[in-house]
Amino acid sequence: MLLQSPPTVEQFLGSEAISSYETARAVILPIPYEATTTYRKGCETGPDAAIEASQQLEAYDEELRRETCIEVGIYTREAIADTRRHPDLTAEEMLDITTETVSKLIADGKFVVAIGGEHAITTGVVRAYLQTLQEPFTVVQIDAHGDMRDEYEGSRHNHACVMRRVLEMGLPTLPVGIRAICKEEAELIREQEIPVFWDREIDRSPDWIERAIASIRTEKVFITIDVDGIDPALIPGVGTPEPGGLGWNETLRFLRRVFQSKEVIGCDVMELAPIADSVVSEFTTAKLIYKLIGYRFS
Repeated sequence: MLLQSPPTVEQFLGSEAISSYETARAVILPIPYEATTTYRKGCETGPDAAIEASQQLEAYDEELRRETCIEVGIYTREAIADTRRHPDLTAEEMLDITTETVSKLIADGKFVVAIGGEHAITTGVVRAYLQTLQEPFTVVQIDAHGDMRDEYEGSRHNHACVMRRVLEMGLPTLPVGIRAICKEEAELIREQEIPVFWDREIDRSPDWIERAIASIRTEKVFITIDVDGIDPALIPGVGTPEPGGLGWNETLRFLRRVFQSKEVIGCDVMELAPIADSVVSEFTTAKLIYKLIGYRFS
């Protein structure tokens, strides 16, 4: 079976967050799958790097004024769809494994934060929520790129196509921080009237967060974050860095408002590709993951 790799040794936040699966309300799901990245490689090492970096986080969240990990309980599940151990794993197999695993976690009442790995993984995560809930929800996408190509380099499950697959599920999307698209994506955005919040417009619109929230028409929301949506000065370890991007406090303000205004059913954080001799990207990503869990249970 390719369902899982050997058990993860480290837990997110380490000894600060020791919790049994039964008592944990939040589950970290590492998915170190990489097959279609096209520029800088290495996102299959992202989950391990983020979990290792999390050992250095403060358990106390000064914004929320509590030790989130103690109050919520965070369990780190063993990795699935690991291309370092299963290099011949196909995209279809990865998506089936991901959907099966996430569906089980949802059925057990867990708040899932999947860590990738390449962004193509999100198709399987979102599919699990749609099949389980059987009702529409909005996929909020923080990203530098549109990721709405129909196919790229011969694959419909390329990381550059993930949001096209989400749209084909009949789900509304809210892309935020976008600053790089192709002509095909531009035409799709116009045709389907997708409410993109462009990075260049965010920079000069102080009310963009409230307008973004107002554009979400469903009560339930899934959040997918490609970390290249964040300013590369904060997270330089990505496959395709783009100038611009959301600042740290700006990102947190937006996310907290989404959690306050909507029912966030799950999240994923994708495309961390660590840089040798630097821990900035993985530490910032780990802190972002911890904030997502904190906002969900605040």
